[in-house]
Amino acid sequence: MAIEIKVPSPGESITQVQVAKWLVADGDVVDKDQEIVEIDSDKASFPVTTPVDGVIKIMFREGETVPVGAVIAVIEEKTSDDQKSKIKNQKSETQHPSPAPVPGKTVVPLTGSPAAQVTPSPVSLHASPLARRIIEEKQVNTGALTNAFPGKKITRKDLESFINVKKTAEGSVSFTGTREMDRKKMTPLRLKLAERLVAVKNQTAMLTTFNEINMQAILKIKEKYSDVFKEHHGVGFGLMSVFTKAVTIALKDFPQVNAMIDGDDLVIPRFIDIGIAVSAPKGLVVPVLRNAEMMSITDIELKIKELAGKARDNKISIDDMKGGTFTITNGGVFGSMMSTPILNPPQSAILGMHKIQERPIAVNGQVVIAPMMYVALSYDHRVIDGRESVSFLVKVKELVEDPVKMLTEGVDPFKLLLEL
Repeated sequence: MAIEIKVPSPGESITQVQVAKWLVADGDVVDKDQEIVEIDSDKASFPVTTPVDGVIKIMFREGETVPVGAVIAVIEEKTSDDQKSKIKNQKSETQHPSPAPVPGKTVVPLTGSPAAQVTPSPVSLHASPLARRIIEEKQVNTGALTNAFPGKKITRKDLESFINVKKTAEGSVSFTGTREMDRKKMTPLRLKLAERLVAVKNQTAMLTTFNEINMQAILKIKEKYSDVFKEHHGVGFGLMSVFTKAVTIALKDFPQVNAMIDGDDLVIPRFIDIGIAVSAPKGLVVPVLRNAEMMSITDIELKIKELAGKARDNKISIDDMKGGTFTITNGGVFGSMMSTPILNPPQSAILGMHKIQERPIAVNGQVVIAPMMYVALSYDHRVIDGRESVSFLVKVKELVEDPVKMLTEGVDPFKLLLEL
């Protein structure tokens, strides 16, 4: 029985998608619920799985644009016991191919070979059958792979992540001195991103204000409590959660920074949804922390970990990225010292974090060396005045430099103690 695999609808207003990557080959035996293809839309990437066991016939090539609802593959379902047995044997032969004997030769195991010690046999790895097959086909250095995933069963996704990181490190383009050029079709996500960025520059009165933050207090907290925080909560303690918490407190004092224009109306939400810019394999995505004003730093860390993991695995959904009233982006993880982040419409403001670097500063009339970070707030001047933007950024600076104030929602704790 033939089962059609159709492109599911990624969301409203999306009528076509792009076949990004086939995870199986034409004629392969596939299992029920196995991911067979990755699809790109202009808002997100998502995998498509097969509902049955069978043999796949691929209808479209990678890079082709297809309408939502189109049949991109057909699975020839196998139902009889004999056919199921045949599939099982075929998969076994594919995953564990027997070496062909060479007439007149005796195979001698290279037990003392240095190469054998550096690159163990893929079969000896703690890896899934599909991962072992890919390792053999692509001749992946299993020694480096084992070091990258110590004590973990290596899956196809782990392997693809390892290969992608290696390609990025080595550079995917070879400069040979020839006059040749590579040309590839832009993904729907990249095309949509380009369209939105140009629209922001043309349709908003964007301006950027800067400040710098002494990160000494937060870094001391991080150094002292990082291990126990991870042991207690199962997640690392990062700076993004600190800035997110500081932003939610500052937005309560300056709600105009959380506002947006809708036609002739100014909309000021009574909630704070923070978008966290994440670099995913296929481009920048901005998953949203909803009602961040109700979250603790621990809640924020756990949610960021969940969303960032989904983004890296191309599992981020449109619902994860819908809405958002304010965005935070951290170019510092790539080494950026200063930048002017671009607004994420229809939002009116975005905070840019940057690299922490020790610099001489004046403290109480003395020159000291301190870990400093430049921060930038880009904002839509149609919604936010200069006084509000500067005051908002100063508030974030005060909260990060004196984290105790975050416990009292920005109020000086000694004023609370003295009931002033």
